[in-house]
Amino acid sequence: LRNVQQICGTYGAFAAILEGGSVVTWGVPNYGGDSSRVQHRLRNVHQICSAGNAFAAILANGNVVTWGNLKCGGDSSRVQHQLRNVQQICGAANAFAAILANGNVVTWGHRLLGGDSSRV
Repeated sequence: LRNVQQICGTYGAFAAILEGGSVVTWGVPNYGGDSSRVQHRLRNVHQICSAGNAFAAILANGNVVTWGNLKCGGDSSRVQHQLRNVQQICGAANAFAAILANGNVVTWGHRLLGGDSSRV
């Protein structure tokens, strides 16, 4: 690997942002090592965050792309319409939390392990 801007890991995979904002992944597929499902969307990536077995990428436009274990943060489709103007993402073992530009927080992943913040 050359021209790496950031690297991040899960329990069994790595993701690296390359110069120019593209992403390469390797390792256990269900831990985020296979990003082929979303590779066409991984352009102009600004930052990558990991959970235990999934990744979340913030694009330059503030949108988010996720991959890895679908039940534990790799599938953000339930909240994708809310993931706009994302400033920061933090990952736990099985979930993610994103801070939006307006200060609101959006969570997804395993609902019992941090992916559901509707009660707070």
